[in-house]
Amino acid sequence: MKLFPLEDGAPAQKENINVEVSAQPEPNPFYWYLKVFRQYADFKGRARRKEFWLFNLFNVLFALSSAILDTVFGDLFQEMTGAYLNELYILAVMLPSLAVTVRRLHDIGKSGWMIFILLIPYIGAVWLFVLLVTDSAKEANKWGANPKQN
Repeated sequence: MKLFPLEDGAPAQKENINVEVSAQPEPNPFYWYLKVFRQYADFKGRARRKEFWLFNLFNVLFALSSAILDTVFGDLFQEMTGAYLNELYILAVMLPSLAVTVRRLHDIGKSGWMIFILLIPYIGAVWLFVLLVTDSAKEANKWGANPKQN
């Protein structure tokens, strides 16, 4: 009894299916958050958009969570003058945030000093946002090779 009978009685042939498999699987989103902390004071090199934006997504989520916990603990323990979990988190993430922003600017071929464009009211924030969402420079630049090709 054949499991897969052929209508014409011809012998079954194996199909040659080419499946492109990448060398390494794509890491989970939280990997990019931890990667920034592993390079917490590294202002050299390049950071892709995915690394920058996933770090900022988790950063906002953790900052909101710590603010909520501060509120809850402040209400539970009346004798506390204030809960400082959110302030501690902000201090802990300040240097890594600055470093990943500078590396992101390097990725598009700009100097890290371009972060000071934020000093221009209104226009500076919009300009920096446009720079941060810009795709990586395809070729290697003076800060290293394109991280997408690694």
